[in-house]
Amino acid sequence: MGEMIKMVMVLTILSVISGGGLKGLEEWAKPKIENNVMNLVKGPAIRQILEAADNDPVEDRFKIKDGDQELNIFVGVFGGKADTVVVESSANGFADKVGMVVAINMTDDTLRGMAVTTHKETPGLGAMAKDDPNFSAQFAGKNITDSFGVTNDGGQISALSGATITSRAVCSGINQAVDTYNRLKPQLQEQIKGMGN
Repeated sequence: MGEMIKMVMVLTILSVISGGGLKGLEEWAKPKIENNVMNLVKGPAIRQILEAADNDPVEDRFKIKDGDQELNIFVGVFGGKADTVVVESSANGFADKVGMVVAINMTDDTLRGMAVTTHKETPGLGAMAKDDPNFSAQFAGKNITDSFGVTNDGGQISALSGATITSRAVCSGINQAVDTYNRLKPQLQEQIKGMGN
């Protein structure tokens, strides 16, 4: 019986040490992982949809609370005026979540652009949501007062051929980004005051 208690104590101590070590490793790696995702995944997409910006929108970002969530908001300055924010969003696609960034012009409440950042959709079909510039171009300039949907559902966006589920996911993600923007607009306006010239 004494041997059994010793063994349980040793295993408990090893479990605590291992768990603490893994938690420490996670905390150490977390900023590095976030930095890599920002530089290699989100950053290029944001810079692409805001390529005419006077600033680097990835550098000019801030965090904002939305309930219990903390969101990254990226700011685009055009003609010396900070008038565009980029909101991250995601929605369920065919294979998994489709991540995206959505740029909204705060002056006239229109979409400046959108880009898919992450997905596991089928190559040549759903993956075209990220790769086909004609698909993403459909969103630019659209007023955000209208809900986004594919033409099969009575909406204004032509679905990717063979990838209606992915196309619906992108529309859903944009609608979520617009909802977030509308909910946080007063705080966003306050945060971007003084940015630009």
